[in-house]
Amino acid sequence: MSSDSPSDTVPDYRDTVFLPETAFPMRAGLPQREPDWLARWERIGVYDRLRAQKGRVPFVLHDGPPYANGHLHIGHALNKVLKDMVVRSQQMMGRDARYVPGWDCHGLPIEWKIEEQYRAKGLNKDDVDIVDFRQECRRFAEGWIDVQREEFKRLGVTGAWDRPYLTMDYHAEAVIAGEFMKFVMNGSLYQGSKPVMWSPVEKTALAEAEVEYHDHTSHQVWVRFRVIAADAVFTKTPTDVVIWTTTPWTIPQNRAVAFGPEISYGLYEVIGRPEESSATIGHRVVLADKLAEAVLAQGKLLGPDMVRRLCDVSSADLQAMVLAHPFRGVEGGAGEWDYDVPMLPGDHVTDDAGTGFVHTAPSHGDDDYILGQKFGLPMTYNVEADGSYRPDLPLFGGQHIILPDGKEGPANVSVIKQLAYSGALFAKAKLKHSYPHSWRSKAPVIYRNTPQWFVAIDKPLDDGMTTYGDTIRTRALNSINQLVTWTPATGRNRLHSMIEARPDWVLSRQRAWGVPLTAFIKKGAKPTDPDFLLRNSEVNARIIAAFEAESADVWFVQGFKERVLDGIVNPSDYVKVDDVLDVWFDSGSTHAFVLRDREDGSADGIADLYLEGTDQHRGWFHSSMLQACGTKGRAPYRGVLTHGFTLDEKGMKMSKSLGNTTSPQEVIGEYGADILRLWVAQSDYTVDLRIGKEILKGVADSYRRLRNTMRYMLGALKGFTEAERVEPADMPELERWVLHRLAELDGEVREGYAKYDFQGVFQKLFTFCTTDLSAIYFDIRKDTLYCDAPTSLRRRACRTVLDILFHRLTTWLAPVLVFTMEEVWLERFPGDDSSVHLLDFPETPKAWLDTALARKWDALRDARRVVTGALELQRTAKVIGSSLEAAPEVFVTPTLAAVLGSVDFAELCITSGLNLREGQAPEGAFALADVPDVAVLFHPAHGAKCERCWRVLPDVGTHKHPGTCQRCSDALG
Repeated sequence: MSSDSPSDTVPDYRDTVFLPETAFPMRAGLPQREPDWLARWERIGVYDRLRAQKGRVPFVLHDGPPYANGHLHIGHALNKVLKDMVVRSQQMMGRDARYVPGWDCHGLPIEWKIEEQYRAKGLNKDDVDIVDFRQECRRFAEGWIDVQREEFKRLGVTGAWDRPYLTMDYHAEAVIAGEFMKFVMNGSLYQGSKPVMWSPVEKTALAEAEVEYHDHTSHQVWVRFRVIAADAVFTKTPTDVVIWTTTPWTIPQNRAVAFGPEISYGLYEVIGRPEESSATIGHRVVLADKLAEAVLAQGKLLGPDMVRRLCDVSSADLQAMVLAHPFRGVEGGAGEWDYDVPMLPGDHVTDDAGTGFVHTAPSHGDDDYILGQKFGLPMTYNVEADGSYRPDLPLFGGQHIILPDGKEGPANVSVIKQLAYSGALFAKAKLKHSYPHSWRSKAPVIYRNTPQWFVAIDKPLDDGMTTYGDTIRTRALNSINQLVTWTPATGRNRLHSMIEARPDWVLSRQRAWGVPLTAFIKKGAKPTDPDFLLRNSEVNARIIAAFEAESADVWFVQGFKERVLDGIVNPSDYVKVDDVLDVWFDSGSTHAFVLRDREDGSADGIADLYLEGTDQHRGWFHSSMLQACGTKGRAPYRGVLTHGFTLDEKGMKMSKSLGNTTSPQEVIGEYGADILRLWVAQSDYTVDLRIGKEILKGVADSYRRLRNTMRYMLGALKGFTEAERVEPADMPELERWVLHRLAELDGEVREGYAKYDFQGVFQKLFTFCTTDLSAIYFDIRKDTLYCDAPTSLRRRACRTVLDILFHRLTTWLAPVLVFTMEEVWLERFPGDDSSVHLLDFPETPKAWLDTALARKWDALRDARRVVTGALELQRTAKVIGSSLEAAPEVFVTPTLAAVLGSVDFAELCITSGLNLREGQAPEGAFALADVPDVAVLFHPAHGAKCERCWRVLPDVGTHKHPGTCQRCSDALG
């Protein structure tokens, strides 16, 4: 008789075994089936039904608006899935978790696209009416919003998709203008002329967040500044102070040379020179001692026979010096540079690189500007908006630093040639280094002095909101330290250091597509005059009302100035400002028109969480903090979560040119959105995340294992009714141990979701499913489920626990696997209005916790590992085919014997018999090093094989039903 089939004389009992039965497919088919669930959720109104639940404490995740320009990339998917997992988990923990998606609609990238379309048609943007141009930008943004909305929804992201917020909505534009005018009214807005990051290609100022750094090869020059007045030791022989710069084009704007008061300087004399050197024997140079050797090497003067050090040069010596500009008296210079160049002490000067001296052009650098303000240096206006020198600048007029196509213009080389011609070029070279570029045009940027509008972040504000300080900077720093929870905690330090060191906020952009700076300037007034800006609340109210009704476009309509000023002030006395606001002010103001103004916002106008990538410490987190501290007196958020960037499998930045990108659309098309969501949950989002084909295969394998766990439960629960339910106190120990694990997990899952630790939550649940359930509980209880009588306590208890497991696992995993858990839920509880996403996590009684029982079962599991290890050897050797063919002899200590003897240890080990022995195991017994108290000798089971349950027992064949054991015969009735 075969071991797998009944004999001719014994009935076939296969139909009497209670095998799992379910229509739930093993193959998920997610790419094809997920859209149906999306449509279903929309049809039954899941999001709005959740909002209708009363008495819940709100939780508001405020969406940082993506830019309405182009298809989503994998970084977008990571961000939106994280947000969705936060919202769903908070909702299922009892909150009213609201999510209003939004879009950033104004700004340079969209304007740039429309300009590109114009250029392709041979048209000039400046020839088009500005209102018509803005309406084209609006239509472009609307089109991409519709595309991105569908792509975001396809990720399974829940939210108010039918009523998102847009920064170009009329109300939003009105609020942004109103928030800006608060800065006008509180006196923190001012017009200043100072260097800002400037894109010559796009002809506008850029915020730090609009700048990215790429490798760039720059010219570097070492330049002589002749000492023309100083102590006699520095003037009786020609002496030069040597500077180093990687921006030769700024030399025509030089107004001073800075030195470090704590740096050691020396006077070096040229005593010999090779032919290739431009030095003159007998001339002297002043250098930082630490850098002298490297500088002299650049000038081809390295060696004891080339240069000698004469003496120290003190700070007092340096400060007494007056220098000549390198182009002083140059032919064709028209006296442009015939001014004295002072030597000034500067704390920013170091001897880490360069010469120990810093060429200072106050119009073209932050440190230079600060030093210039301190010592009253004049500003220059030599560089035009397109990156060219002013046309009338001697020698260099009209030459470009950066050409309109983003390439280097002739200005650098022209200046270097003129330095050589003037005898001021000590050395030159090329340097590859990290250099700022515009994030849109990808072209290099420059620092350029232009009149811009700034918010003073250190000016005391008399606005009655002084709880956290009276300046924007103080309020921001106090908010960071006192009001905000940071995930990860390092985010606090990053934003704190940025706010602590940042200059005043540049708000103005010289573009067309944005919310205008709604300000009027008094004709003939200076920026320092008290009446320079019109401050009038009635005018402000008229502007806001007009924007609400007609959009911000109305600002650019002929006659609008007269419309809002007539009857209040004389319109002819004022000039309308036509700059537009930095888009970071737009997004920084979203708390006002989303959190404050919407019914689904926040009662106090403050979000529970802002969640974006780490780059937003200098972007949205930063601008929102500054904006709210100026208008609300504090941060607009209570929590900030930051995630890393997405990389390929090798840790490389994704690039279309490298062909290593992974798009969310590709992943969804091949695997489904749930696999993408599971990748997010399995990853540590606090660092950069890797993704690629091999990684996704591993994620898909984890998914299959989880899916099989849920499928097994569905099959084993078929037909379960409340009449079967068993109270925990009446359950066998194994079931009570599972309930203990669930009670432990309940606390861990809730704590993990509360801390946004999705990786930790998923790892705990996955380990529980694969180890505690599949490898232990399901493995042991298969026999009970299949073969016990339906009325047996053990089987009823098992099915009760499976039902309890089902409700918890489907809800605990629902924030991550939104489609699959819905499929699992509907397989068991179908219904037109049914959805797992309408549920909360079930309450899990703490009374289920039983630490003593857990310790006992830890010992049982360890002992079981030794037995299964011994049986696996026999199976591998083909001695047995199944563990039910064994009846091992297990040697244990007396203490452990009492533990194992209190349960049916053979049942736990899935053997037909098992003999416990106290004492020393005989030679050759199987053991595991990490379980020293257990050893196993293999013995085959004695008896016949039950044709129903396959146990090998002595009583098989002696009961009512042929070929069965007592248990199976009783079950058959």
